[in-house]
Amino acid sequence: MPAMDSSRFLFCLFPILFLIINQALGQVCINEKGNYTTNSTYQTNLNRLLSSLPSDENGNGYGFYNASYRLNSSNEHIYAIGLCRGDVKAEGCLSCLNKSRYALPQSCPNRKEAIGWYDDNCMLRYSNRSIYGVMETEPSTTYYNINNVSSSDLDGFNQELRKLLESIRSEAAAGGSLRKFAFGNTSAPSFQTIFALAQCTPDISEQLCSDCLVGAFADISSIYGKVGGGVNKPSCKFRFDLYPFYDPTSVKQLPSPPPIHSPPPSTNTTNTSQGSKSSKSRTVIVVSIIASLLLAMFMGICLRVRKAKKKLQSNLIPDEDVDEIGSAESLQFNFDTIRIATDDFSEANKLGQGGFGSVYKGRLYNGQEIAVKRLSVNSGQGDLEFKNEVLLVAKLQHRNLVRLLGFCLEGVERLLIYEFVPNASLDHIIFDPIKRAQLDWDRRYKIIVGITRGLIYLHEDSRLRIIHRDLKASNILIDEEMTPKISDFGMAKLFGVDQTQGNTSRIVGTYGYMAPEYAMHGHFSVKSDVYSFGVLVLEIVSGQKNNSFHHGENVEDLLSYAWKCWREETASNLIDPALTNGSRNEIMRCIHIGLLCVQENIADRPTMNAIVLMLNSYSVTLPVPSQPAFLRDGNVGSDMTLGWKNSSEVITTGSDRSKSSSVKAPEHEVSLITEVYPR
Repeated sequence: MPAMDSSRFLFCLFPILFLIINQALGQVCINEKGNYTTNSTYQTNLNRLLSSLPSDENGNGYGFYNASYRLNSSNEHIYAIGLCRGDVKAEGCLSCLNKSRYALPQSCPNRKEAIGWYDDNCMLRYSNRSIYGVMETEPSTTYYNINNVSSSDLDGFNQELRKLLESIRSEAAAGGSLRKFAFGNTSAPSFQTIFALAQCTPDISEQLCSDCLVGAFADISSIYGKVGGGVNKPSCKFRFDLYPFYDPTSVKQLPSPPPIHSPPPSTNTTNTSQGSKSSKSRTVIVVSIIASLLLAMFMGICLRVRKAKKKLQSNLIPDEDVDEIGSAESLQFNFDTIRIATDDFSEANKLGQGGFGSVYKGRLYNGQEIAVKRLSVNSGQGDLEFKNEVLLVAKLQHRNLVRLLGFCLEGVERLLIYEFVPNASLDHIIFDPIKRAQLDWDRRYKIIVGITRGLIYLHEDSRLRIIHRDLKASNILIDEEMTPKISDFGMAKLFGVDQTQGNTSRIVGTYGYMAPEYAMHGHFSVKSDVYSFGVLVLEIVSGQKNNSFHHGENVEDLLSYAWKCWREETASNLIDPALTNGSRNEIMRCIHIGLLCVQENIADRPTMNAIVLMLNSYSVTLPVPSQPAFLRDGNVGSDMTLGWKNSSEVITTGSDRSKSSSVKAPEHEVSLITEVYPR
């Protein structure tokens, strides 16, 4: 009888001792991310963000919360993530997060980045950098039970623990975008039962979750010889012990796939109730871990995973670009996350259809609106353009370029996730007889200047010189402040800093915007983009498409009409009648600049740096423009498309709302030509 009382006492004392150690599983304050001032606006907004985090609008319904807050008009944001253990009930989850949102800022005063784990029930982290969808393994904390184990059962226990951890790692990683959580138990020597759980934040992919847990398992070498313990990392966690510390009945059922459950009973696996009864009969609780065996096993798994991943990427992307794609992995989204955000790519969320894919509107867990470009599954050309946009746009940061938020490369799916730009593309405004009346001259001039600045960044100020090659009205997106953003880099060419021109047999682009030397001979340079810019300027001033300028009952080519008006000194006839205000001298100067940009002689066209000086300073004298391209011997009829035709056939892309002809490359080298609608 005394022996039984002792057993019960130890069994009851054991979880209590563990909880004392486990009460606050650690907070880490990140010094290198900077500090904020006490009672500052930053602190006020941080507190506001943390107080709103544990709300239904920021949660996914399964214990994961994600939110961000923009600091006034600046570009600085605060991001926060909360995650509750998969078996913690809703009220316990909210209680833990509410407690931690007070405790963490107090433990890390004035730190812009911090992370904390509380009561083994929840994790809270915040930062001034985006942390959603990013797999991170540091900083981490390790905790353990104070009891040591007998060495007599070491080998057998370690073998069963290894099998259990591997099982729940795979199950947790495959959990989907709502929850990545798994638990299980198995029998060990001396009638012991091992209980374990593993969890990842659901915003990372299955592969990243698996990689994170592999690294976490390797960290248990620091708790060698202890009965139980666990490791907490920003993106994942695991724990094991000799008593049922989790509650399987509290795990909320997932709608699809079927709810996660522990492995079925086998010759070496027992259920929770049997484990509980056997635990109560124990007088001594012993367990041990051989760190070297576990480390060797998981290093082997990690190497195999990386090898398989590299093989998959090599099938999709040329070898020389694998490392560059890998460097952008912090931007990678889980496919299920985007599928849910777009309501399974529903027609109601479809914004537009392009030659090799569609664009959808979506909303992430944190409420952020996104535009998702989904390349067609059957497009053999998709790999090249997908790689091109990811490698280029991920490196570009400018207010006049559309911002790439991330990408997804999963199986046959290739997705690009952009910021959502609410006012559609320029062609949907400037060519609409009703909408373009909303664009007074000040707004049109702002758009022209913004496009100029974006091109200067691409040509001169970015790390590498970039030729867009498909600059047109449908690739200029307009945000809520009427700021233009250049988009769609699927055809862009990347040059070295000292390289100024190139040649290609793969001619891609859109009729009316392509420079003649490029359309006819495949020769392109920064001056090719300058030509396209000139066409855009004339379209913005006139409110007419370049290939269908309406003048009374006549339909002419825009460049033909502009040149005729210039020669006859009636250039004011080119101005959109909807422009009833604005500086007439400024408008005429823009017409002059547009004609300088579309000159046939490449050397006569100004650079974008020269153009910005022309726009900003009236002290700069503009040269007299020469004849635009393709206007030879006074032949300025409306049938201008004949002059553009080469050995490639003509195709039409886009929806019925926008029919612009584009040059198609030879069949073995077709290019991505997208018409993107409101984002």
